Amino acid sequence: MKLPGECHRCLFNTSHSQAACAGVPPGEPEPPKIRVPRYLRQTYIRKVGEVINLQIPFQGKPKPQVTWTHNGHALDTQRVNVRNGEQDSILFIRSAQRNDSGHYELSVRLDDLEAKAEIDILVIERPGPPKSIKLLDVWGFNAALEWTPPEDTGNTELLGYTVQKADRKTGQWFTVFERCHRTSCTVSDLIIGNSYSFRVFSENQCGLSATAPVTTELAHIQKADTVSKKEGIQERDFSEAPKFTHPLADHTTTLGYSTQLFCSVRATPKPKIIWMKNKMDIQGNPKYRALSEQGICSLEIRKPSPFDAGVYTCKAINALGEASVDCRLDVKDPHPTGF
Repeated sequence: MKLPGECHRCLFNTSHSQAACAGVPPGEPEPPKIRVPRYLRQTYIRKVGEVINLQIPFQGKPKPQVTWTHNGHALDTQRVNVRNGEQDSILFIRSAQRNDSGHYELSVRLDDLEAKAEIDILVIERPGPPKSIKLLDVWGFNAALEWTPPEDTGNTELLGYTVQKADRKTGQWFTVFERCHRTSCTVSDLIIGNSYSFRVFSENQCGLSATAPVTTELAHIQKADTVSKKEGIQERDFSEAPKFTHPLADHTTTLGYSTQLFCSVRATPKPKIIWMKNKMDIQGNPKYRALSEQGICSLEIRKPSPFDAGVYTCKAINALGEASVDCRLDVKDPHPTGF
């Protein structure tokens, strides 16, 4: 027979005691587990000044101990705020700076059991301008330019350079090349009688550099003297079979991030360019975008997967012959194990 006092004490005990009074064994502890959102399983990229607000769900009973580190050290609490709830942890940075980039690790510990998650953050900004630009040569309707790379790439790789021209009469700037990957170029189709200045911008994922160096010398496009052709003098034949002046280079890219292959070829008349993967023609495949301009051949591989790894060939053909160059592309998964 139950005494009234015993029933009263049962009602005010903890849930485990209530379960014991009812004849039900206490619940088993739940080991810690972290569920990293899919978008954080690759490098998380933000621009300088943007908010970083990461919410990471986890499991564990009773409530586990949750800690964060940045590059193996404790977080700077002056810049980074962390709120740990019953089932998630939130990392918050109000205005991201480049020194917030790095390797973050979340640890969820329950007694001797521990779960860890790793998150890579990259904070980027617009690049600095190229350090200088120089006018190398002027002939006919052409001008050769060369410049030096910027000291600051904005904490990420450059996408290329934008080259602009302006004639002295109007002073208006016009773009002649976008995402030029070399640090030199030849500007053609300049107008006789005009004088030109040139400038070059750096570009990354955030956009163009805020400023651009300008050539100190003007390119004067002068009218060529008329020379009558003398009989008996044979014109020189400039025809040439294709010859690659810059070969393809072996390349490793990241899964899901578009990449490009580059080479340069010299030939007269202009050669036909054919791209192949593992000796199979890939022209017309929407996965690839091939361009050829002024002897520079490029192949863009859109959002590569492991299937896109292999040996790529660029072949140049004209009436005088053909030439080809090869390279190997590897596609790397930044998080092969996942969570």
